[in-house]
Amino acid sequence: MIDYELFSKIKNLKEQKGLKVTQIARELAMDPRTVAKWLGEKQFRPKKSTQRPSKLDPLKKDIVRMLESHPYTAAQVFQRISEEGFEGGYTIVKEYVRKVRPRRSPAFLTLSFAPGECAQVDWGSYGSVNVGSTRRRLSFFVMVLCYSRMMYVEFTVSQTMEHFLGCHQNAFDFFGGLPEKIMVDNLKSAVLKRVVGQNPVFNPKYLDFANHYGFAITPCNIGKGNEKGRVENAVGYVKKNFLAGLDIPDFNAVNPAAVHWMHHIANVRTHGATHQKPLEMFQKERPCLNPVPPHPFDISTVCEVRASSQFRVALDANHYSVPAEYASARLTLKAYPDRLCVYLKDKLLARHTRSYDRGQDFEDPDHPKELLAQRKKARDQKIFMRFLTLSPRAEQYYRKLEQRRMNPLHHARKIVALSEIYGEEPVARAMEDAFSFQAFSCEYIANLVEQRSRPMPEPGALHLTRREDLLDLTVEQPDLAIYQTDPEHQKKEKKHG
Repeated sequence: MIDYELFSKIKNLKEQKGLKVTQIARELAMDPRTVAKWLGEKQFRPKKSTQRPSKLDPLKKDIVRMLESHPYTAAQVFQRISEEGFEGGYTIVKEYVRKVRPRRSPAFLTLSFAPGECAQVDWGSYGSVNVGSTRRRLSFFVMVLCYSRMMYVEFTVSQTMEHFLGCHQNAFDFFGGLPEKIMVDNLKSAVLKRVVGQNPVFNPKYLDFANHYGFAITPCNIGKGNEKGRVENAVGYVKKNFLAGLDIPDFNAVNPAAVHWMHHIANVRTHGATHQKPLEMFQKERPCLNPVPPHPFDISTVCEVRASSQFRVALDANHYSVPAEYASARLTLKAYPDRLCVYLKDKLLARHTRSYDRGQDFEDPDHPKELLAQRKKARDQKIFMRFLTLSPRAEQYYRKLEQRRMNPLHHARKIVALSEIYGEEPVARAMEDAFSFQAFSCEYIANLVEQRSRPMPEPGALHLTRREDLLDLTVEQPDLAIYQTDPEHQKKEKKHG
C-alpha cells in the first residue's frame, strides 16, 4: 500500500517526464507491477482497513477499568482475565495494555552549578590496544568541570585505584586547581557500599585522597546515572569525536594525541548546551577553583609480596628484580601508574619503571652482584684448598706469593691448572726448586715443568775422523788489489802517510 505522496510522484514521472513503467520503478525503488497498477488508477484510493475481531474485544472495557484502579502489569492483567475464561495469548494482552497505557519517559531537571562548585568524573572503555607484545583493554578517564564544561581526558590500560587517583592528580594539574566537590558514580574505587536510607560507605583510600586535597565526594543516587549527565555526555563525545576511526598503533601514541585534541578541538568548540566555548567559560571559573596542595598524595597501591628464589617479585604478569640477598624474603610492594618500588620495612630495595606488557623480566644490573661475589669467593676458596694439597710446602709458597705479588690467587689458580695438565708430582718438584732459586710465580713453575717434560736424547761417544781427504783443506790467498785501485783508500793512505 502506498500513500498519496508516492501516488503523485508516479503520476508526475509518467505525465510530466514521460518515463516508462520500468524507469519509474527503478527511480522510486518499486516493483514495476505496482507502478503499472497505480498508473491505471485515475485517482488515489486508500485501502480500506479490514480489522478482524479479537478475542480480547469483550474484555477491553474491563482491562481499562483494571488499569485505572491499579498499576497492574500486562502479566497480572493476563492472569486475571485468564481466570475469567480468556483463551487468547499473552502477546495481544501485552500490546493492548501498552496501547491503553503507553510507557512514560521519566522527566529530569537540569542541574545548575556555580563556577568552581563541582566536577564530574567517570571511566570509559574502547576496545583494546597494543602494549609491547600483548594487547590490553583501553580505558579512559574523563573529568568535566560542571560550570564551564572544561574537559580533561587521560587514557590508561587499567582502572585500578592508583590509576584512578593518578588521573585525578593529572586533571588538577591540567585545570590549575580543583572544585569544591566531585561527583562520582557508585564505582568501587569511590563507594564501597550504598544502602537506601543510609549514608554511603566511601573507599578509605579515596576518602583520604579527598581530605588531602580538600574536596567533598558526592556520589550519585542508586540507579541515577543521569545526575552526572555532563560527564556521561563527555564520555560519548570522546568515543564519537576522538576515537571513532582513530588508528592507534600503540598505547604510547594515544595520550599525546588526546592532549592535542583537548587543546585544539574539545575545549575550544562551541558547546551544544551553553553555546559558548568551554575555554572561554573556564576563564571565569579558574579563579574560583581551590589551589592544589604543594605536596602530592601518595597514590600507590601497597601490598605484601614474597620474592622468589630468583630474587624476583611479580606484578601484572611481569617480573622485577630485587637485590639477590633478599631472595624468598617478605617485602612490601608499592605500585604507581608509572613505576613500582619494593621495600623492606622502611628501606627502599628496588625501583623499576612499570611495564604493561606481559611475560617480561626486568633486572637491575646491581642486584645480582652480591650473589656473583659470593659464588666467586666460593670458587676461590675451593681453588685455594686444591692448591694446598699439591705440596707440603704449598702454604709457605703461597705466603711468598702474597709478599711479592699483587694477586697471589691468580698465580695459585695457574699452578693448580698446571697440576691438572702435567700432574701433581712435577709441580710439587718445581715448587721445591723454587725455594732454592727464590723464584715465586706461576710463570717460573710453568717454565720449569715444561722443560722437564720434554724428552732429551742420551749423549753418545765423540768420534773423530782420520780421512786425509777431509783434513786436506786449501785456502786461497786474498785479493788485495781492490785496496790499491780504490780512490778513497788512496786518499786515506796519503792522509795518514
